[in-house]
Amino acid sequence: MIQLVKGTKDIFAAEVSAWQEIENKMRRLCHTFGIGEIRTPIIEFTELFVRGVGETTDIVQKEMYTFTDDGDRSLTLRPEGTAGVARAYIEHGMHNQAQPTKLYYISPTFRCENTQAGRQRQFHQFGVEMLGSYSPAQDAESISVAAALLEEMGIEGVELRMNSLGCPDCRSRYNKKLRDFIGQNLDKLCPTCKERFEKNPLRVLDCKEERCKEIIANAPSVLECLDEECTEHFQKVQDILTEMGIAFTIDPKIVRGLDYYTRTVFEFVSDGLTVCGGGRYDNLIEECGGKPTGAVGFGLGIERLVMILEKQKGEITEVPKRDVFIGSMGEKGFLKAQGIALALRKNGISADCDTVERSVKAQMKYANKIGARYSLVIGDSELENGAVELKEMETGEKTTVTLTELSHVLAEKCK
Repeated sequence: MIQLVKGTKDIFAAEVSAWQEIENKMRRLCHTFGIGEIRTPIIEFTELFVRGVGETTDIVQKEMYTFTDDGDRSLTLRPEGTAGVARAYIEHGMHNQAQPTKLYYISPTFRCENTQAGRQRQFHQFGVEMLGSYSPAQDAESISVAAALLEEMGIEGVELRMNSLGCPDCRSRYNKKLRDFIGQNLDKLCPTCKERFEKNPLRVLDCKEERCKEIIANAPSVLECLDEECTEHFQKVQDILTEMGIAFTIDPKIVRGLDYYTRTVFEFVSDGLTVCGGGRYDNLIEECGGKPTGAVGFGLGIERLVMILEKQKGEITEVPKRDVFIGSMGEKGFLKAQGIALALRKNGISADCDTVERSVKAQMKYANKIGARYSLVIGDSELENGAVELKEMETGEKTTVTLTELSHVLAEKCK
């Protein structure tokens, strides 16, 4: 038997229904912020992620699904959404449109990493990108979208944590201080962090190993290395968030796992888990071949969001139920049931009918299994009288309804 690829899952109707509700809330919220949807390809040239995400990141080093096509070109299944949006922004000259350009996406994403609760090798990411502005107000607006979304979803105990990584000059100063500090404790770090130290010491701050976290707790703060302009930018973000009524905590250890971040970075945490995260990436567009462009955004995994919702609220999935099941007796009744079902569906009523010519008893058993709210059976006598008995499945109450009135009656009952 051929089985699922490790780190992937089948999503059935009950869960899809919950996902659709979540996605609809995302779309409605983005509409209120004037954010339009973008859909980029699942595959991109590998170079986009090497240049955009960063050659030293775990994503590029260890987690990408990369292959060579017949034209000897290196292609990669997207491991995150921002780089593809940046490529589209450049390629289609979106800088010529009204700025900032505000976009969102809901798309499958792929990373070859260890699987665990809320973390799959194929996962679905919701992301918002705002390109074309260096203003701290854009940082605050991006954060406010994420905050509004989590509030709309009903996620409990959410905490916003923020930091600033400064500009490249600030980062360079901090990297020197951090390298000096970590160098004194290098022998105590995990093997992965020793490797990170050589390539990009900032990545050590992202380690989840306890022994590394104990050392990192005493590391110098990046905030000490910010220049006046970056300090002012970060303070302005805080002032705007305060005016918006969005509470936050400053956490100098937040660096995020991607090399393209500059200045503001942030995470929303609930129950000890990062629900979503993002930040400013003012160098990414230029790094990918475009003109210098300010940009900020965030992303969240829908699987993790669903997991947290289920943990906090219990089962959120529900099998979609039919409004009515149309049973039948005899050849004429069987044919008529097919026509009635289609007519009801055209009027927006969820209708099902027997298609395998089962006994009436078996048909009613099926109606119960699919959770039909109402049922009816049509045979020779019903056809002769032009009326049926409409049964409410939960109470057993029956109402006589003419065939001509059936659609109207069901539409009223199933509002």
